[in-house]
Amino acid sequence: MEHWDVVVVGAGPAGSAAALAARRAAPGARVLLLDRADFPRDKVCGDGIAPEAIDVLARLGVDAAALTDGFAPVPRLRLRSPGGAAVERPMPRPAHVVPRQVLDARILAAAQRAGAELRRHQVRRLTVQPDRVDVDGVLTADVVIGADGAESVVRRALGRPPNRPDRMAVALRGYAPELPGQRGVQVIATTEQRWPAYAWSFPLGDGRANVGYGELVSGGASRAALTEGLHRLLPGVEPDGLRAHRLPLSTERPRQPDGRVLLAGDAASLINPLTGEGIFYAVLSGALAGSAAVHGPQAGRAYRTALRRRLGRHLRHSTAASALSRWPRIMDAAFRAAAAEQRVFDDVVDLGLADGRLTARTLAAAARHLR
Repeated sequence: MEHWDVVVVGAGPAGSAAALAARRAAPGARVLLLDRADFPRDKVCGDGIAPEAIDVLARLGVDAAALTDGFAPVPRLRLRSPGGAAVERPMPRPAHVVPRQVLDARILAAAQRAGAELRRHQVRRLTVQPDRVDVDGVLTADVVIGADGAESVVRRALGRPPNRPDRMAVALRGYAPELPGQRGVQVIATTEQRWPAYAWSFPLGDGRANVGYGELVSGGASRAALTEGLHRLLPGVEPDGLRAHRLPLSTERPRQPDGRVLLAGDAASLINPLTGEGIFYAVLSGALAGSAAVHGPQAGRAYRTALRRRLGRHLRHSTAASALSRWPRIMDAAFRAAAAEQRVFDDVVDLGLADGRLTARTLAAAARHLR
């Protein structure tokens, strides 16, 4: 039976980052990427790429300029709170908006150039043995990394249940013309109706924008309700290509077990509960998983330790902020504080789009703006 050092299930950003990191940690390692789709392929997402995600990929040898080539930087962010408090400021560093059909293919190509092999295959079954992991009875690996998304087969094989409904969000995404005056500005609008819920419009730089709307599944979010929410928060927007997807939030992450099977990205419920952002978490967790894969039977423990050291404090803070955000009044106060002070705005952006923390400065400023 065919044997590989590392098999990565899922060739999106988490999986390709894992393959890059595995090859970087052990240049002679035989790394196989498996995906059920041919690339390039579309993926339902907001398409917003935080600069911190690009930093992670650059450290893995990916050319940052090539990754975002053709898509202008987006330097500003506009936020609207549930009660209508608004703020627009420059972000600490510009973001990019790159359609996943383009972004994922570019990261995957970098992994292939680094020596990983890609094969189209839909994984259905894993069997963990003492000295290897069997994949569908057709190949084996020293370590398997599950980067196969919200409906992860690898996660199910580990006996880890999906997130509960109140730890799951669902979002609808399409493409439409930019909003008036939106050039260079990402827009996120929240609402008290069906709270917590939000809409977004992220400009691609060519006159179009990725637009969408998301809310908790536990609120009974049907496609009709999602579409109505999108039109309510972004009136006049008529997107095409509307598709829905589920977001397993980081407030219910499965524990990474010891052993030879690792989970990264959406498969590990690494979605920011405040914003739905997942690409930064995906590439970072993929990079950590790929580096840990060289430890063979100790890979699970090594990865769990690395993930805790790198993201543990941030995830605790984002969970706490998510709990506070259940009160729209607190969100209104936080947005008013961000409008009053650039440093508070920067803290909010860092917490929602990267690996920031719930700072004493932001808490104190929000308290001063409570009404």
